[in-house]
Amino acid sequence: MESLRKSTGTMKLWYEKPARAWTDALPIGNGRLGAMIFGKVNQERLQLNEDSVWYGGPVNGNNPDGRKYLPEVRRLLMKGNHVEAEELAQMGMMSIPKSLHPYQPLGELQLYHDGEKKMISNYYRDLDIEQGIAHVCYSLNDVPHVRELFSSAVDQVMVVRVSCDRPGMLNLRMNLSRRPFDEGSHRFGKDTIVMRGECGRDGVTLTAAVKAVAEGGTVSVIGDFLSVHGAQTVTLYVAAGTTFRCEDPLGECIQQLEHAAGKGYERVKQDHLADHTAKMQRVKLDLGPAAKKDETALLPTDARLQRWKEGAEDPSLISLYFQFGRYLLMASSRPGSNPANLQGIWNESFTPPWESKYTININTEMNYWPAEVCNLSECHEPLFDLIDRMRPNGRITAQKVYGCRGIVAHHNTDMWGATQIEGNFMPGSIWPMGAAWLSLHLWEHYRFGLDGRFLRERAYPVMREAAEFFLDYMFEDMQGRLVTGPSTSPENKYIGSDGSVGCLCIGPSMDTQIVYSLFQACIEASGLLQMDDGIRAEWETALRKLPKPQIGKHGQLQEWVEDWDEVHPGHRHISHLFALHPGEIIHVRHTPEWAQAARRTLERRLEHGGGHTGWSRAWILNFYARLEDGEQAYEHLKLLLSLSTLPNLFDNHPPFQIDGNFGGIAGIAEMLLQSHRGEIALLPALPSVWQSGQVSGLRARGGYEIDMEWEAGELTRCVLKATQSGICRIACRRPEAPLRVEMNGKPAVCRTSGYLTEFEAAAGATYVLTAQKQAQPIEPSRASSQS
Repeated sequence: MESLRKSTGTMKLWYEKPARAWTDALPIGNGRLGAMIFGKVNQERLQLNEDSVWYGGPVNGNNPDGRKYLPEVRRLLMKGNHVEAEELAQMGMMSIPKSLHPYQPLGELQLYHDGEKKMISNYYRDLDIEQGIAHVCYSLNDVPHVRELFSSAVDQVMVVRVSCDRPGMLNLRMNLSRRPFDEGSHRFGKDTIVMRGECGRDGVTLTAAVKAVAEGGTVSVIGDFLSVHGAQTVTLYVAAGTTFRCEDPLGECIQQLEHAAGKGYERVKQDHLADHTAKMQRVKLDLGPAAKKDETALLPTDARLQRWKEGAEDPSLISLYFQFGRYLLMASSRPGSNPANLQGIWNESFTPPWESKYTININTEMNYWPAEVCNLSECHEPLFDLIDRMRPNGRITAQKVYGCRGIVAHHNTDMWGATQIEGNFMPGSIWPMGAAWLSLHLWEHYRFGLDGRFLRERAYPVMREAAEFFLDYMFEDMQGRLVTGPSTSPENKYIGSDGSVGCLCIGPSMDTQIVYSLFQACIEASGLLQMDDGIRAEWETALRKLPKPQIGKHGQLQEWVEDWDEVHPGHRHISHLFALHPGEIIHVRHTPEWAQAARRTLERRLEHGGGHTGWSRAWILNFYARLEDGEQAYEHLKLLLSLSTLPNLFDNHPPFQIDGNFGGIAGIAEMLLQSHRGEIALLPALPSVWQSGQVSGLRARGGYEIDMEWEAGELTRCVLKATQSGICRIACRRPEAPLRVEMNGKPAVCRTSGYLTEFEAAAGATYVLTAQKQAQPIEPSRASSQS
């Protein structure tokens, strides 16, 4: 126990008291099966989740009158009669029923220490994110006890091991429950209890099971409790599942329990460690010598966070926050699991905020911004699986509601891949861009890894269908521009030219920006695959007709095709800056006028109270990183931790919503490395407070992995590993000087221009880049001169 206390460091969250609230508890998960650990002593509560426990079943909610009333809604909007258009759209286009069903808890596992009332001392709890193991340590009447908890992706079980350092002193009882929908537990053999339940009419059937293996003492089942008496150590194996994945979840659970128990605790733990640490250790982040020497690392995490909120600098807290975000992605999104929802997998409520579903007008996409750059590419796969489930539904919605080919989805979906115009919320519901934005995640996965088979077989077919929808759906306005509509700028409202307030409109800027990005991606992909020449020509023609970004009367980027004022100029959504991030239309150096308008947009949002939710602040952090403004990016990172981070480092919308964690760590990565627009930018938004540091294992588009070191705010060394051959363009302005490039200790042939360095990379080769204070003219290679 003492060794755990002494090992507190940059990869641990640790505390000196049990959790008082759910937002103080510590999360574990294997992508599918998770728990929140409170760390209480006499009566511990483990709040359990399994990713397929959703209430009810799939909802077929397409409004049968949608296609009939679409032309009239458009006509009214084109005439400027948005009030009547919204009334008609609410009746004739929105889904029936209006809402999707919620993601729900699996239940709770309660652990009780039996016997007389005990004196508690020497308390400590932690979450080692590098190992993926949580600990709770305490003494009962001076007898040390340790709990060790983890969720194994290898064996698909959760493991709880409780031990004390004296033989025969451990007496525990354990119970599974699912209040208020508890259907009871029952005995399964001599050492296992099972809980089953139904998730509403036509919903999944769930099963959870716990098996106890004691060292010394006895295990028995009494009523619906597991009882352990006179032991020194007991290991609990927890399994769970639903009929979403198999017809017999009970049989599956028992098989998993028996397999894990047969392997034994040490082997299950070692297999978990090997799997977990291999992924966590891909990326390392050190923000300078201060991080190593800082005495705040010796403080409990909640105390460190409080000091941060009071204005203290703590660079190693940023590193911890960054790695915790990577941990959360691994713990809530693994191959074979469902994707991370609004709360990852951790949800204690049967009626959670926003049903804890997949909101795809920003939040789900933000969950996956760090997947590629932070070297957790496989964690992206569950999102692709969900998109596959959405495709058949998306075709039906496209045809029934819009009379179009291709696939469409709106602002929310669920485990079954719903695509209808869900909800009764006019500012958000009628927004046909969900499938288009999601399909760009497949394109991003390709761009980072350059897997041609993935592009051909998985990414391009989805992108093609999403783009096909817009060829049918868009129409020309009075100026000959191709526009979308009816749609919204999520989830904002505008003040029309007559002073009335509206939501539904024609041609919101975000729509055009997403369509532009999708068409560009499809054109490039079809060219790489040498297919679909005919439809590629249609995309190219349509691309030329899309409205360009417009600068409005305040110097801002217009949110709508008309220069309307916002009802809420400090609105949490800043959708019209999609073109800046995650899109690539706006670039601080390549499109400076638009970049300045984007900056003014941010200033106006912030002047009016913007950034007041966790995920919105995280998006602002990414915007400033893309503007290569390190000081402003760091300011919003500080505010994200100060105003929107809970004691267990969960993001606080409020309430808890995990997208802020993922958006926050994506922003940190963007400050250090960017790779859009055909350039790899090194340290593009480095703040002055990070004077020295190093990072390793970040990934860049084009198939590169990158390590960097910097001193006095300038790059000193970069190691670039190429997985594919191609022209590599490096932008480095710290220092603003050409880079010397070596491969195997020998100079590589480069072409330099100002801060840009270009060379031909070879698959499998490693390059070392160092700054040259004075430019040396180097003859360009033949390949470079032809690029």
